[in-house]
Amino acid sequence: MPSENVPETLPAPAKINLFLHITGRRADGYHELETIFQFLDLADEITLKIRGDGNIRRMVDPAGDSVEVPEERDLTVRAARALKAATGSPLGADITLKKRIPTGGGLGGGSSDAAAVLVGLNRVWKLGLGMGKLAEIGLTLGADVPVFVRGQAAFATGVGEKLLPVELPEPWYLVISPGCAVPTAEIFNAPDLTRDTPPIKIHTLLPEGTESAPRSPAPYRKNKDSEKTVQRVSAAAFELVSSLFWQTGNDCEAVVRKNYPPVNAALRWLSRFGNARMTGTGACVFAPFRERREAEQMLSLLPGAAGEREEREGWTGFVARGLNRSPLIEVDFQGGVYL
Repeated sequence: MPSENVPETLPAPAKINLFLHITGRRADGYHELETIFQFLDLADEITLKIRGDGNIRRMVDPAGDSVEVPEERDLTVRAARALKAATGSPLGADITLKKRIPTGGGLGGGSSDAAAVLVGLNRVWKLGLGMGKLAEIGLTLGADVPVFVRGQAAFATGVGEKLLPVELPEPWYLVISPGCAVPTAEIFNAPDLTRDTPPIKIHTLLPEGTESAPRSPAPYRKNKDSEKTVQRVSAAAFELVSSLFWQTGNDCEAVVRKNYPPVNAALRWLSRFGNARMTGTGACVFAPFRERREAEQMLSLLPGAAGEREEREGWTGFVARGLNRSPLIEVDFQGGVYL
């Protein structure tokens, strides 16, 4: 286990929603959802250092941007305080966040950061809490914190907290941030938001065998046969993810497209090259590609296009691999306490 003087650094990966259906609204105002979460290999970085005085302090990354979120609303600070309150730990922590995930983009950066703090402090404070308890604490911070704690691609229902692990293909995605942030609460409170999509059965969407317990990938050894296998797997990944696009949708997309022209423009532009969709409540949009080079070729068109028309100013993009297993849970949890 790390000593008190050695900082612990953990990845906090982004996610995408392959689809997002709103099936109803509960009496407490929360929405009933159906979605599939998959992680991306783009991640924020959380560094934790134990404090003996019990204080929780947010540190400013000297190489990063200045912090804009008030500390009382910062999910990393709230996560540390929630864990401390739940366990009575006398320890504190310095928390440093290196931000790479676009904010307000529907990529789950804030929730992922909170999950990384819960998982990391559980380790460095030597609390020994299981995954279920950490997910329970995470749910008090946000509906999609539990999927980041559990670290497995999942079909989610309820408010997003009821998780069925799935094994999906892992294609390459081109993700575009259209230069605006979309407040989640605004979209979910919109009067014209679709709230009555019929529930689906996961078995009708995914082939038999995609439901499974989390598992680690097999070792990869490069040779001519394996390269052919990778090409076949990439094609199969693309076809399966594409089939999800035809059978599903994002119920938030129509409202966001109407109220946020940059998102609408990004979806129209990306649709020229593939199946484009918005993730979460936006603003980021994405499309799957068979191979990395195809996604990178489309990304190379983005800077030139951004300067041609005013509606494309401020666009940025990146290419990322879909991941079924979060890099956060690849951290070595000694003693098998992370169950």
